Amino acid sequence: MAHIRSQETVDSALRMSDAGFSDRANATYHGVAIKTIRRWRRLYQRRGLPRGTGFQGTPCPRCDGAELDEAAYALLLGWYLGDGSIARARRGVFTLQIINDARYVELNQEIADTIKRVKPTASPCMRGGHGAIRTEARWKHWPCLFPQHGAGRKHLRKIELEAWQVEIVAKYPERLLRGLFHSDGCRFVNWASKPATGKRYYYVRYMFSNESDDIRKILTDALDLLGIAWRRPRRNAIAVSRKEAVAVLDGFVGAKG
Repeated sequence: MAHIRSQETVDSALRMSDAGFSDRANATYHGVAIKTIRRWRRLYQRRGLPRGTGFQGTPCPRCDGAELDEAAYALLLGWYLGDGSIARARRGVFTLQIINDARYVELNQEIADTIKRVKPTASPCMRGGHGAIRTEARWKHWPCLFPQHGAGRKHLRKIELEAWQVEIVAKYPERLLRGLFHSDGCRFVNWASKPATGKRYYYVRYMFSNESDDIRKILTDALDLLGIAWRRPRRNAIAVSRKEAVAVLDGFVGAKG
């Protein structure tokens, strides 16, 4: 039996299509099949019927004063600065993309869930390939929330947090650090030997590697906010090795699983 949808649903779907949303995201949002979205679009084109107008999409916390889940935003900011990018799509829409190793199923789900907390109407799509998962979501306002977006690779341009972002990070430095360490960092067991005896001893260490001086400073500023000791073992890396500092990071970062 065919499911009859209200005209309001059809109009809403057509407006989302006009706004540049993918058929998949449109179908998920309205609870219909992708082929239904395509059928509606073709039907209205053939008949020359008027399509819904005025669709504004999800309101933006920066442009429209919409509520923002700041804890989720701080986490997503960390992921974006580490392994994220924003690409222009059609009709003024932008695609946020976060790339992560396909082995870490729970972290990839966390990325998708975090995107939905920042943009409640999002339908994140996970695309796989070459051992990595690319989690994507479209919105006209991603550049508003991530003004660090720009042409070229991040380490070749200035990356600086705006005042409102600094305020959020000051409230939730743990969330930012979790995103940064899980994107461009790792937790591993290191070893050293005592010169006198040659006996090895082992200890846990966190390492964050990124070519951007600015992003590394964003990380170390957050570490400083929490009083977590760090050092720079090489030009493009930040290490946390002291036992008490590692214990703090284990409380909200931990191993990737």
